[in-house]
Amino acid sequence: MTVAILFARADSHYKALPDVDVFDAERDARTYDGPWPVVAHPPCRAWGRLRAFANPRPDERNLGRLAVALVREFCGVLEHPAGSTLWDAQKLPRPGERDQIGGWTLAAPQKWWGHKAEKATWFYVVGCAPRDIPTLPYVMGEADCVVQSRKRVGCRPHITKAERELTPPDLARWLVDLAAQCRG
Repeated sequence: MTVAILFARADSHYKALPDVDVFDAERDARTYDGPWPVVAHPPCRAWGRLRAFANPRPDERNLGRLAVALVREFCGVLEHPAGSTLWDAQKLPRPGERDQIGGWTLAAPQKWWGHKAEKATWFYVVGCAPRDIPTLPYVMGEADCVVQSRKRVGCRPHITKAERELTPPDLARWLVDLAAQCRG
């Protein structure tokens, strides 16, 4: 089954996967009109904890809203930082809850899929029950790096901006497998 990848980086790992149709900035995810389930990675800087320090384009907040609408229409999964204000703005369910259409939110750190930092993440899923998702690769222990911190002696290294944005290859494969399970 084909899965549409929306709001991908130009250098995305998704582009090396089979059975995906990738919409990066050049292809413009705003033009996606189905029919496949989606993996949506809308820009988060207008919705995240550091949004007061961000300088998003004027249309970026609406890309998050569009991503929610597309996941709800075509099924699939939306990925955003844990605690994203997109959840309250779009009335998305908190982890462990369901919304009126049966969508639900999974909370998991990206380090489980090989990210260098913990990177706490929420995944809004529509069209697939929690019992039917691909196996979660639970990983214990502390991540090697941090997303950001006050620079102190002995602190773990920071990841780069590109590393914050890039989806790890194992997570990309897992999200495609998850979206392929989602049905309307």
